[in-house]
Amino acid sequence: MKSLSSFSVCVLFLVSCFPAARAQQNQNVKFVADTLIVEAEGTYETDPDVAILTFDVTAEDKDLKPAYAKAAQSMNNIVGVAQRNGLAKEAIQTGVLTVKPYYDSPRMRRAKSYTVQGHVILKVQDFTKVGPMMDEAMQDGIVDFRSLSYSLVNEEAAKKKAVADAMQRAEGRATIALEQTHQKLGPARYVNLEVHNMVGVSEIQSLDVLALEAIGNDGTAGKMRKSVAPPPPPVPVQPGKITIAATVQCMFQIQ
Repeated sequence: MKSLSSFSVCVLFLVSCFPAARAQQNQNVKFVADTLIVEAEGTYETDPDVAILTFDVTAEDKDLKPAYAKAAQSMNNIVGVAQRNGLAKEAIQTGVLTVKPYYDSPRMRRAKSYTVQGHVILKVQDFTKVGPMMDEAMQDGIVDFRSLSYSLVNEEAAKKKAVADAMQRAEGRATIALEQTHQKLGPARYVNLEVHNMVGVSEIQSLDVLALEAIGNDGTAGKMRKSVAPPPPPVPVQPGKITIAATVQCMFQIQ
């Protein structure tokens, strides 16, 4: 649903004679103006149509091979969950697994342990599957849920509607301003456009179900222990509206 928000328009006449205030006082004084600058803001509001889930994968072991295998298997498990829920290949993004070795001291040549990390991003259009997919993806114990946000599949189409609203407002305001001087609005000579970020998106962040914390005193990782965080809140049934704003500054020719 499209919502028109309040906007401010500033109008600047380029005159060659006297200010408009004096011209109104003296009917014999005329001003010549051939350019009109108008600034206006337009908006477009709609419901989100895609949920973006981000998962972190972390595996730790004294040997690199089993740590890497655990992390890779966890990423494959999340991909399997997504595929079973009907997500297309382009809706699943898997990051590169990174390896971080830990040493008891800088002089040690062999690492005491290894941590392998990665992330997976899923784009879900059926919001009823978001909660079940979150639960199933974190069953193996080494996957953390990072964030849930809502967005639009076709952001460009929404931005175009916000820009169209801003242009309509600018042209309308300029036409009204020229009616006072019995002049007509000509074509735009210059347009400056700025599209603002989307706002009003519901988001959940940092809901770690299983965290691995280092307890070394020397700044390096020592023994690893598990800490269980409170269960995450339920997934929002009605995500927030998305509002896109656009600001235009137009320089119109006056006929």
